[in-house]
Parts: sequence; C-alpha cells; structure tokens
Amino acid sequence: MFTKDMAISMLREKSAELGRVPKKSDFSGADISRIKSRLGAWNRALETAGLKEKKQKKS
Repeated sequence: MFTKDMAISMLREKSAELGRVPKKSDFSGADISRIKSRLGAWNRALETAGLKEKKQKKS
C-alpha cells in the first residue's frame, strides 16, 4: 500500500537527487497520481514534504 510517508520520501529523494525542488515532469504519470492521491495538489504535496514554503494568506 502506498502511504503518505512514501509519497513524502519520493519527493524528498528526487529533490536530493536533482539538487532542486522537483517538478511534475521529473516523475512518471503513475508516480504523480500516487503522490497527489496521498498529499493533494502538487504545491501542497511539496509543502507537506518540506520542499516549498507555505504561502501566507493575505489579511
């Protein structure tokens, strides 16, 4: 079973391998679907993995 922790690990490992924040194009379609199924939209997935800062809500 594919877990949230596995999705986070995939993103972090790819980031370390590339030396940058991974893009969707760095993954297969199947991997993107699995990551998004556990972590939500791509930007949210990157935030959850600690690879991107959360946008601050404007007040």
